[in-house]
Amino acid sequence: MKYSDGFWLNKAGYEVKYAEQLYSAEADEYSVTVYAPTQWIHNRGMTLGGPVLTITFSSTMRDSIRVSIEHFRGKCVRGPEFVKFEDPSFRPVISRGDDGSYTLTSGNISVVTGPLGKGWDIKYYYRGRLLTGCGWRSTSIITEDAICHANKLSLSSAERFYARSDNGGDSFIREMLDISVGEYIYGFGEKFTPFIKNGQTVEVWNNDGGTCTEQSYKSVPFFVSSRGYGVFVDHPEKVVFEVASDTVSKTAFTVQGEKLQYYIFGGDNIADVLSRYTDLTGKPPLLPAYSFGLWLSTSFTTSYDEKTVSSFIDGMDKHNIPLEVFHFDCFWMKEFQWCGFQWDKDMFPDPETMIRRLKKRGLKLCVWVNPYIGQRSPVFDMCLDKGYLLRCRDGSVFQCDMWQPGLAVIDFTNPDAREWYAGEIKKLAGMGIDAIKTDFGERIPTDVIYSDGSD
Repeated sequence: MKYSDGFWLNKAGYEVKYAEQLYSAEADEYSVTVYAPTQWIHNRGMTLGGPVLTITFSSTMRDSIRVSIEHFRGKCVRGPEFVKFEDPSFRPVISRGDDGSYTLTSGNISVVTGPLGKGWDIKYYYRGRLLTGCGWRSTSIITEDAICHANKLSLSSAERFYARSDNGGDSFIREMLDISVGEYIYGFGEKFTPFIKNGQTVEVWNNDGGTCTEQSYKSVPFFVSSRGYGVFVDHPEKVVFEVASDTVSKTAFTVQGEKLQYYIFGGDNIADVLSRYTDLTGKPPLLPAYSFGLWLSTSFTTSYDEKTVSSFIDGMDKHNIPLEVFHFDCFWMKEFQWCGFQWDKDMFPDPETMIRRLKKRGLKLCVWVNPYIGQRSPVFDMCLDKGYLLRCRDGSVFQCDMWQPGLAVIDFTNPDAREWYAGEIKKLAGMGIDAIKTDFGERIPTDVIYSDGSD
């Protein structure tokens, strides 16, 4: 969100304190750490209080810089975290200037800190070419006062789905990187807004919001620039980006908490940047050849049974339309009973025979599942008794009426719940089902307890 009220003021209820000064710095063979107070230190008496941000620059792979911005280091980190393929033995090249500045170089990308005792000034270069940087009124810690936080109590039911229960205000860390004249920003995963993101506010938080709003199903906290660099914000929780929409010359990104970590990748072109990014986060596998063919689904548009399914497939044959996969939407299960993993025998009285018949026609088959267990589902009581469901802070099971009446959510951090769920998938595979569509996982409650202690 935007915390500013124009350029000079902040929104009521928020205090923004910026890194003001490169007060001191130190380096080892792996990293450079800079200490940046949020007020100008004129004498020792000014060191008795006030935030000091600790910014560490390092690298765990060629052509990338890792940046860590910390306020309070003692906060609990409960996870989850992104899996990253880093090389802890990788050593960047570090040099110190006569003015106390540092240069950390990883392959062709470098970060250069400004002179000690001067104003906040960080620059990133690729083969000597300036990529971006940050300076005055950029890196900051933002605090929300308790009164502003208390006003959140009057939320709608949908907003309460994500509500926090902390007492007092929240803290946020924000970084702002320079945007040059004529520079364009792209990315953030699947988005349905204009392709060029300049001027947009982008919330990286998965939502089942359709395909015609700013919400999206597959958000990714990563963007690329037409200047040949990319930024990955290493936070699986909500990340808010202001792409030239708060300050027109900056890409800002904010996370809740006391620490922000991001990676900046350099390359000769965007393809190089994407390659560096996927070196760190993992590359996708090649999917089966059949999955690139045509899929046919009812997708809730009609009441269907085995006869209807056959008529759809016969219609494709009649019109000489090649078909690779028939996909059963959630109504392969009985209404109000998702996700019980049991076929609706009123509509599909003999699913095993039907599956064999369809497979003889050369089709692959897919069924739609979800992580919700409706209260009328035949497996609800079992999941309740065995502790497979997410719980509220008071120990009761989290339930709501979204998508299925009285639904609860499978706690996949519970290894027993995972084993049971996987077992149900294996049963479907044993029947001849080739693929599973896992859906409805985009909207999750946040004010809940996970069995492994995750946030």
